[in-house]
Amino acid sequence: MPRGRAATYEDQREMILSRAAALFAKRGYASASMNQVAEACGLSKASLYHYYKDKYSLLVSIAEGHVSRLEALIDDEAAAHLQGEDRLRHLIHRIVAEYANAQDAHRVLTEDVKFLEPEDRERVLDKERHVVAGFARAVSEMRAGQPSAHLSKPLTMLLFGMINWMFTWMKPDGELGYDAMAPIVADLFLGGIGEVRLPEAAATADPHARTI
Repeated sequence: MPRGRAATYEDQREMILSRAAALFAKRGYASASMNQVAEACGLSKASLYHYYKDKYSLLVSIAEGHVSRLEALIDDEAAAHLQGEDRLRHLIHRIVAEYANAQDAHRVLTEDVKFLEPEDRERVLDKERHVVAGFARAVSEMRAGQPSAHLSKPLTMLLFGMINWMFTWMKPDGELGYDAMAPIVADLFLGGIGEVRLPEAAATADPHARTI
């Protein structure tokens, strides 16, 4: 009778993905080796191969897992029945929060998707398109009836331009964390620079402290 997997098997796989994502984000997928992944995970190379057959399978799992969580977020929001500005603000808050907890995976998705085989890359890109379409629908809803309603897709891409690269300049120990930046992004996108408000928690902080 075949032996079943240990209860900790999936936890171990997730730990490996997290450590591999951190390594790929720091060194780049092309420069990292399975030996380095095993060392980062505190495992022997033989044990690592028990969970993932090669470095490429790690890349696919990191990229697809990250974008699948974003896709699930869009589907979840579609069922929440929020409308107008409330809907778009909530989407912005949720995706920024997701990025905050997946900075390494997001960097891998952003910088290393080029290493995916065409079939895998297209599957990941299809999921990304689903995410963009969800935001575009929310933007379009707010612009219904306007002569420039067709700009919803370009506006959505500008919004992602603000969000997608936050990991390149935000400091982990800065006064403004991802939770504070989410409403700032929403204020800027929805109302323009004059509508941006400093979050209450940040407003009481040392004005001379680093914010980014």
